[in-house]
Amino acid sequence: MADNEIFARLSVPRRIWAIGSVHGEVDRLRDMHRIVLAQFADGDRLVYLGNFMGRGANVRPVIDEMLRARRKLLARPGMIIEDIVFLRGSQEEMWQKVLQLQFAPNPREVLPWVIKQGVGATIEAYGGNLEEGLRAVRDGAVSITRWTNALRTAVRNAPGHGALMSALRRAALTDDGAVLLVNAGIDITRPLTAQSDSFWWGGTEFAAIEQPYGEVRRIVRGFDRAGQGAVDTEFTLSLDGGCGRGGKLLAALLRADGRVQAIYEA
Repeated sequence: MADNEIFARLSVPRRIWAIGSVHGEVDRLRDMHRIVLAQFADGDRLVYLGNFMGRGANVRPVIDEMLRARRKLLARPGMIIEDIVFLRGSQEEMWQKVLQLQFAPNPREVLPWVIKQGVGATIEAYGGNLEEGLRAVRDGAVSITRWTNALRTAVRNAPGHGALMSALRRAALTDDGAVLLVNAGIDITRPLTAQSDSFWWGGTEFAAIEQPYGEVRRIVRGFDRAGQGAVDTEFTLSLDGGCGRGGKLLAALLRADGRVQAIYEA
């Protein structure tokens, strides 16, 4: 894939709105959107930092709400599609693995594991039955294909959902290369194009990053397994208040250099 199909470029941002992991909590997302839309200004950009799916009971309404906010922002003079970015998080990555489960070398291990990680909520949101899925992986490829085909059909039948999933990017970078936005982490020993799963599962201990990453001076993430809230260090910003796990949804309003102007919670 070309880099422009993997990474989003934020062109000359005045400010950047970054929304952390939602995990199916649509009410919190609606509250956050009210904050963002009320203050969104010319030159602003919006990045969802992944993990909008999974865990919570309202996965489909969350995607509908993101699409609604996107339509509202794109109606503003001067806004273009590239000004709003949806990142692939670990939940979205695991969901794609579920949709291709018949090709996995070990589906009997993969499906129970992703269900434990919270993907069961997304499966059920699109009409999938977990017990039927677990039976299918025991029965073999034909049964798995039948089960995953039903899930893919449900996604296609939900207006805009398939297109949004196709538009997910692995990371977002300002056009000057100074600010990088990711889902969960990064391996600073490897170049951006060689990160592989590090964006979703982390690499270097995030809070321990104590130097620039090439030209990048600020790395922002939206998922922290410990859900420690807003953690702001010299070179990193972590935004995860535990939404979908009993906590709050966090978002940051950033200056063009990635420094925090304000933190919001819902």
